[in-house]
Amino acid sequence: MPTKAAPRHPNGPNDPKGTPAVPDLSFLDTPGLLAAFVEETRPRAHGAGLDPYEYARVTTPLTSLRDWPAACRGAGHRYTAAAERAAAEGRTVTAGEAFRSAARWYHFAGLLPHPDRAAAAETAARADEAMHRALALLDPGTERVEGEGFAGRLRRPASGGGAAPLVVVVPGMDSGKEEFHAVAEALLARGVAVLSIDGPGQGVLAAHTVPEPEYHRVVGRALDALAGRAGLDLTRTAVIGLSLGGYYAVESAVHEPRLRAAAVVSGPYRLDWDGLVPFVTATLAQRCGGYAAARAFAARVDLTALAPAVTAPLLVVEGGEDGIPGVTAATVLAERAPDAELLLVPHGNHLLGTALPDWLPTTADWLAARLTG
Repeated sequence: MPTKAAPRHPNGPNDPKGTPAVPDLSFLDTPGLLAAFVEETRPRAHGAGLDPYEYARVTTPLTSLRDWPAACRGAGHRYTAAAERAAAEGRTVTAGEAFRSAARWYHFAGLLPHPDRAAAAETAARADEAMHRALALLDPGTERVEGEGFAGRLRRPASGGGAAPLVVVVPGMDSGKEEFHAVAEALLARGVAVLSIDGPGQGVLAAHTVPEPEYHRVVGRALDALAGRAGLDLTRTAVIGLSLGGYYAVESAVHEPRLRAAAVVSGPYRLDWDGLVPFVTATLAQRCGGYAAARAFAARVDLTALAPAVTAPLLVVEGGEDGIPGVTAATVLAERAPDAELLLVPHGNHLLGTALPDWLPTTADWLAARLTG
């Protein structure tokens, strides 16, 4: 998300005389915001597995941020077509990899708050379907797991060797289970099963649900849905949350007793609504159902009271160059939680796409050690 504040609008969410009921998207036309958004999203795209040169080819022709969704969807369509050709010719690995790229592009098409919610829902469904088709070819043992307020995919490590511990991967404000494929792969390589989920207001569920501050209820239902499935040891479970998902992970670690450890990547310690940039307030307003609901949700995102109650081992991963207006970073959490460690990467940005080798292997090792030691 952009880390530079765009100008406030007279009728926008920070107008002291009142707040509109629907998101004000006029900030998308702010001079210079297109170039800033493209540049600041580049490391996130790299971290999600998009080719950086293709990212440049897709984004360079843009003349307005309003063109972003269509451009990313177009890239998704091209990969889907290539995947279907490869599948028809029996080239299953190529097809699976192309479907996976399609899923990532469809996901990135939904990063911006979009006035056409039906189109946004369709794009999220395309991302979900493309990743389903990718994993059906690349990891046929993947299982769909769904229940009240969540939809996810369960993947087990290829090594076998008995029941595997499990990590739940939780996305953030404008993210979804299709984005953090690299996190899942790193854990699978270390013998850990992965459940990547969309919760309320996220991914494929964003169009018809609103964000849930008490996210432990979502994680609890997801763990309940795994009961009795082969190859899992649910006495050894942990959670990793990224961006806003970091708050969800900590809240879950406090209230869900089955979680033995938690990791937070670029998570917020607290949100200050009046300091947030229009990109964030508009996205929250769209996903929460209006500015009043979004403001109330943002007020709930505060770990001040929860931090001392995180008794499970906690890893806080932060980038030194991550500075989003209105967001107090989770470095404070590392100081106040009883059993917390801080992994600070000085050159890392938000989600640390600029520093993958400096945090992802270490974080995957840390989670695996807490579950297998």
